[in-house]
Amino acid sequence: MSPAPTGPPGAPPRRWRFGWPRRVFAQVLLMQLAIATGVTVLATGLFLAPLSAQLDDEAMRRALAIAETTASPKVAEGLLTSQPSVRGPVQREAERIRHSTGAEYVVIMDARGVRWSHTDPEEIGEVVSTDPSRPLAGGHVMEIDSGTLGRSARGKVPLRDDEGRIIGAVSVGIEYDSVRDRLLAAIPGLLAYAGGALAVGALAAYMISRRLQRQTHDLAFSDISALLAEREAMLHGIREGVVALDRSGRIRLMNDEAQRLLGLGPEDTGRPLDEVLGEGRTTDVLAGRVTGEDLVTVRGHRVLIANRMPTDDGGAVATLRDRTELEQLGRELDSTRGLIDALRAQDHEHANRMHTLLGLLELEMHEEAVEFVTEVVGVHRATAEQVTEKVHDPLLASLLVGKATVAAERGVSLRIAPATLLPDRLVDPRGLVTVVGNLVDNALDAAAGSEDPRVEIELLGEGRTVVLRVSDSGPGVPAEQRDLIFTEGWSTKELPAHGKRGLGLALVRRFAERQGGSARVTGAGPDLGGGAEFTVVLPEALAEPGLEPGLATVGETR
Repeated sequence: MSPAPTGPPGAPPRRWRFGWPRRVFAQVLLMQLAIATGVTVLATGLFLAPLSAQLDDEAMRRALAIAETTASPKVAEGLLTSQPSVRGPVQREAERIRHSTGAEYVVIMDARGVRWSHTDPEEIGEVVSTDPSRPLAGGHVMEIDSGTLGRSARGKVPLRDDEGRIIGAVSVGIEYDSVRDRLLAAIPGLLAYAGGALAVGALAAYMISRRLQRQTHDLAFSDISALLAEREAMLHGIREGVVALDRSGRIRLMNDEAQRLLGLGPEDTGRPLDEVLGEGRTTDVLAGRVTGEDLVTVRGHRVLIANRMPTDDGGAVATLRDRTELEQLGRELDSTRGLIDALRAQDHEHANRMHTLLGLLELEMHEEAVEFVTEVVGVHRATAEQVTEKVHDPLLASLLVGKATVAAERGVSLRIAPATLLPDRLVDPRGLVTVVGNLVDNALDAAAGSEDPRVEIELLGEGRTVVLRVSDSGPGVPAEQRDLIFTEGWSTKELPAHGKRGLGLALVRRFAERQGGSARVTGAGPDLGGGAEFTVVLPEALAEPGLEPGLATVGETR
């Protein structure tokens, strides 16, 4: 009868019942005991089965070794120089060897098969009872046979003189009853060892089962199966990515959302994380080499928020949230705020000009008022015309005009380089607007605190390649940090109201790399005071001449 297990919390108590237990630890214990008992019985039987043959072989080899030792030149000389007798040298030497080795008998015979030694003196001078032809022919004999002294393990060897001629033979026997006694004497010890091994195995099985009981919370197999089904439904139903890693950094579990966010498949389960994802911040975050909460990382075109929790077995479980849309909304909010700042700057500048114009009119300085209006309109028109002459894409030109107004409000001179020339054939104008906007905003922030704040933008189309350079008069970027600034989460600015920083430059590099290009930072020229110069190369950013830009996409060009 098995005790009623408690089951999972909240489940009704189970009744006592006879038969096969339901709990995992009890079933494992019974199976381990059955296996340990069966293995012990089988091992004991397999050991006893050949033991008799091994003891026989050992006895025969011992008899043969004694016979080879007995067949010495001294015995051969005694055989050639004396007669067979009870007090002869051959009999004395044979008895000495028999007593010293514990053999049952040591029989020395001549070439005719006549005994020169025997434990029974009356047998000396008689012909041996067994066939001596094999040792007299030069062969060695090992056998279990019966003779005048009963059943024995025998060894027979030829006896040679100094010239190597066979002059007789030596036969040594070991009592077979002693071999059987050794076999019977070994059985109790063997059974004791088998019993001890079975006891140790039973104790180990019990300890393992108790540990399994604690680890499975005393659940039945049916409960574990139900919990596993619930876990699978939960993992694949939630809208967050879940990745479980073992202590070696191998992926042991991924739900559907994690596969979608990381661009992986079911076949990647069981492979090392570094091998599947490659080098990068995402791998470092999931592997625990970068620590913290709500860590921002970029995987492909997705912005992810990752959290990692270690497990008791040395592994970890990481959760991933898709922040791409939220980040896009945040950047649109930043753009909207930039536009509001530009409108506010224009409104402030327009108010100042209107006040100036009103003052001129009230002072009846009509000619000066006309000149003032003409100058203001001309400056704005010149700025817009300068941009549109060099940048033919209307979306990008509008961005640059707005950034010029914001720059003027912040006291920064924003200049379009003379070499700038960008045709209206952009494959992904919105993507390039994001790149330019990020770089110009960073340049304005860097240049705002300099002595002579300036920002220069150069956009050049060469074939299908667009080269973008944004230089500023700020403090520049130290050489040792020029690779770090393109890493997700790296920033020297304070956090904005909507969330994280350190994504703009990372997204710029990802955008460039998806088009087979590059993004890098160097020092600006001496005319800008040695600030920073960001260069982005987009090899396939322009459509072929004659092809309408809307008919090509980034995905088609790569």
